[in-house]
Amino acid sequence: MLEDKTLLVTGGTGSFGKKFTEIILERYNVKKIIIFSRGELKQAEMRAEFGNNPKLRFFIGDVRDKDRLYRAFEDVDIVIHAAALKRVPECEYNPFEAIKTNVIGAENIINASIDKGVEKVVALSTDKACNPINLYGATKLCSDKLFISGNAYAGQKDTRFSVVRYGNVMGSRGSVIPFFKKMKETGLLPITDNRMTRFWITLEDAVDMVLLALDKMEGGEIFVPKIPSMRITDLATAIAPECKQEIVGIRPGEKLYESLISEADARHTLEFDNYYIIQPQFNWWGADRHKDGQPIAEDFEYRSDTNKEWLTIEEMRKFVDKM
Repeated sequence: MLEDKTLLVTGGTGSFGKKFTEIILERYNVKKIIIFSRGELKQAEMRAEFGNNPKLRFFIGDVRDKDRLYRAFEDVDIVIHAAALKRVPECEYNPFEAIKTNVIGAENIINASIDKGVEKVVALSTDKACNPINLYGATKLCSDKLFISGNAYAGQKDTRFSVVRYGNVMGSRGSVIPFFKKMKETGLLPITDNRMTRFWITLEDAVDMVLLALDKMEGGEIFVPKIPSMRITDLATAIAPECKQEIVGIRPGEKLYESLISEADARHTLEFDNYYIIQPQFNWWGADRHKDGQPIAEDFEYRSDTNKEWLTIEEMRKFVDKM
């Protein structure tokens, strides 16, 4: 699938980008991997971390800059779009910046991919894009829809676009797990609401889901992995059982639970052993695709509070101990 291919990862110095690069170099004989990101220091650190691997290329650039994308996408076969402004409070406070990166940046990726003949593009999404109530989620929902429609814009060209949507990534930069580990030194963990639940996925599983999407995609799907939920109070107990938990209230733009598939999505969603595919609602999508999937109930919702699979405190503690 990836033999002798040139890959480009936007936001490639982030947690996902580094894990993706590590796994690809271990498993596949790719031609090269281009790390496209804004920060020269993070690029230098990643270059050193990977021992100046000759298959890695580092491009400084911003997805807002269409000209730079056109240069970077020359002779690229596969693009993984991981770049985004992701922190909910910061996006609420800087809405125009979130739109420039998450929406306009998506449009630039689509246009550059089509015009430069990229074969496949997989864009990373988030549970916050499903029934969004904050600006980050709204921009990612818009981004998802842009990438799905990108298949129509490609026309007769070979470029295909799909999306992978998942929940919180364990141990990713800026996530609640490193925050709780830092706060345990104070003896007090702030809890927004003791009813709060979230989906969780490891970095390795997130990469594997993207690889599955690259293998299975026909263009236009949203791939959703089956992943466990956990209560925020149980997460705090797993990390710091000795600490007191203090309820501080939900921040602007937060939900008590997250969704990966809405009831509206259910009507055109197929279920597989370890994942779901939300199919596009356009006339160019053939009904004969992904025949091995099973339709789900029309009133189905994939929510973190009603999920059938849950992480235990001990399971989370084992993961935290490995970090």
